[in-house]
Amino acid sequence: MLLLFVLLPYVKQPMSLIRKMGVLKVFVTGAWEGSKNTRIGHALRNKYILSALFFFIWLLFFDQNNLAERRKSTSEYNQLIEEKDYYIQKITEDRKRINELKTDADNLEKFAREQYLMKKDNEDIFVIVE
Repeated sequence: MLLLFVLLPYVKQPMSLIRKMGVLKVFVTGAWEGSKNTRIGHALRNKYILSALFFFIWLLFFDQNNLAERRKSTSEYNQLIEEKDYYIQKITEDRKRINELKTDADNLEKFAREQYLMKKDNEDIFVIVE
């Protein structure tokens, strides 16, 4: 079948090739002969239009970058963009927090007491979990 579509643009009488190959003889010849007088049938008999139609169908469904793969890669790309924005926001928050800790000694002591449960020698710490 693939050979038929590859050879079709180079054949002067495509119907004779189809009949000789016996590929879908009843369907193709019936559809082909019945649509000779219509505008679409006339366009489908043009070997260049048939080649272009086959090419676009091949690209849409069978190629490495077909429609499903494009949709999948686009959604993956959008997800990565969202992750990038999230991490950029987290980086700016962390830089702000680091700057606060470097500039203010009281903030540094408060951070150490809260995060690492550090205490002075004469203190007891009671952790209350809510």
